[in-house]
Amino acid sequence: MPHSQLLEPINNFLLCTTPEQWVEQAIKKENLSVILIDHLICELKASQSALFLLKRYALTPEGVEQLTDLMKPYEQFAYKRIGNTETLKGMNVLSKSIKARSDCAYGQDMVDKMVLLIREELHHFYQVLEIIEENNIPYDPIPASRYAKGMLKNVRTYEPEALIDKLIIGAYIEARSCERFAKIAPHLDPKIGKFYLSLLRSEARHYQDYLALAEQISEVDITERVAFFADIEAELIQSPDIDFKFHSGKPS
Repeated sequence: MPHSQLLEPINNFLLCTTPEQWVEQAIKKENLSVILIDHLICELKASQSALFLLKRYALTPEGVEQLTDLMKPYEQFAYKRIGNTETLKGMNVLSKSIKARSDCAYGQDMVDKMVLLIREELHHFYQVLEIIEENNIPYDPIPASRYAKGMLKNVRTYEPEALIDKLIIGAYIEARSCERFAKIAPHLDPKIGKFYLSLLRSEARHYQDYLALAEQISEVDITERVAFFADIEAELIQSPDIDFKFHSGKPS
């Protein structure tokens, strides 16, 4: 499928495109390390967010243990700088399929979608780390941008509405990531640009999976809630931001 076809529903879902001022900053050689390191951490956070939802709503204790063990080596690298691409090679493997709790009506669909997402995001983590190592970029963890927190602070405090809001936010994060990969890919080193274009298909599917789960779990139409978060997301992307990161706003 051509990239334009993949991006069309995403561009319709997002209220705004990435400001050109952000693109200009993102493609500067001196900002490559920030983009790559923040991207690496974002891949891990995407996995952690999916695991958090599974722990809270759908997984058996055995499933929690399996996925926690799967993620541990990646977390140790990201937060304690333990390991490298050699030690992480072949770690993204589950010994058996993961089952949902029997009392969760939407559980197995959520487990299937989120486990695939977790494994894909960890694979992307590994691929980004390869690029970081190839470019001799020293790895130092950096704090998160305001983006995800800016949306999460609007999550409702009662269920199932809290879960629905978190799923809608997950859809926006994945959709924006996809849009930004496409924006900067043509301007980067060809190898990195090709890698970013290779991510579009999975990111586009992740956004659709999050939205489909929100629609499935909600007892009412989610259109209004999607529009609510669309406004917040667009404000975070378009408003001045002193912190330059992968999901930051307009550089001020």
